[in-house]
Amino acid sequence: MNRIDLPSHPRILVVALRRLGDVLLTTPLIRSLRHAWPDATIETLAFADTAGILKGNPDLNGVVVMPPRPTMGQGLALAARLWRRYDLAISTQCGDRPTFFASIAGRVRVGPFEPNFSGRLKHLVFHRSTPYEPGVHRVEEILRFADLLGIARVPDLVAPHSADASGMTAGPYAVIHAAPMFRYKQWTKQGWRELAAALAARGLMVIATGSPGEAERRYLDELWGAASVPVRRVDGQLEWPQLAGLLSKARVYIGPDTSVTHLAAASGCPTVALFGPTDPRLWGPWPVGGLDTIWAATGTIQRHGNVWLVQNALPCTPCQLEGCERRLDSYSQCLDELSPGQVIAAADQALAAAKR
Repeated sequence: MNRIDLPSHPRILVVALRRLGDVLLTTPLIRSLRHAWPDATIETLAFADTAGILKGNPDLNGVVVMPPRPTMGQGLALAARLWRRYDLAISTQCGDRPTFFASIAGRVRVGPFEPNFSGRLKHLVFHRSTPYEPGVHRVEEILRFADLLGIARVPDLVAPHSADASGMTAGPYAVIHAAPMFRYKQWTKQGWRELAAALAARGLMVIATGSPGEAERRYLDELWGAASVPVRRVDGQLEWPQLAGLLSKARVYIGPDTSVTHLAAASGCPTVALFGPTDPRLWGPWPVGGLDTIWAATGTIQRHGNVWLVQNALPCTPCQLEGCERRLDSYSQCLDELSPGQVIAAADQALAAAKR
């Protein structure tokens, strides 16, 4: 496709109104835009509680934030502020809200649409558009916007600017992030404790990260309070740049399907990702340098670059559902029955590869 025509020094807005991990996965498109238009002013529209994952991104000139649940007045004020402010606005989602703000903000508009009546109406809003295609990895989905714009793909996931983490630790360390946002992505407490003991036996300090939420803190209190080895907890204490700095120097990181796992992979850290119901073909962590071939649907231990992906491959894995009970607080049999030995084996592989 021919390169889209923009004026010199264009202003570009990328609309990314999704969760933390999803916002991080838009950064290959932002990098592609920066390479194509090095003199552009590039900004992102994101929710206030996800904007931190973009802090210090060298390809961005700024982030426009909105409340996660804006009032009508807040929405209208933002629309007025964005009105035709940009030469190009890209909606990275099919939803009504991102389509609306892209249509308000850009003189030229690009975005996806679904093959239904509502999608056909949205298609009319865009100067260039692409049909939403299910079953595609999120980064591949995002990079198709580069194709739509007629610019080269740059498949680099860009972590926040790393703050110096040297004062946080002394000696080699591993990072464990045990508490995902939702119960159905959790591994067992006993599994995490056995993993921590194995890492300590290999001469590593164990650092536990987590969000500042009350529920997560209670879970981590119960988890690490019964651990047989010392675990240094920094949950709720680090901003995204500090967390990125901590991860970049870790000997190994282990975590479930969560935004911090995507961040660990982007930082270059040897990353072990525990996947349950989630389909890695759609959401598997993106290693440094990108993926030559996509993750398989199932496998005991898969590796691409600096990422090892671990699954307990039951016949129903990956179901891409919210656990066995189809709700956010459900258990997931595939994770409940994932053996500590399998996770420890993946961590050992990651540690051995890092020494080469």
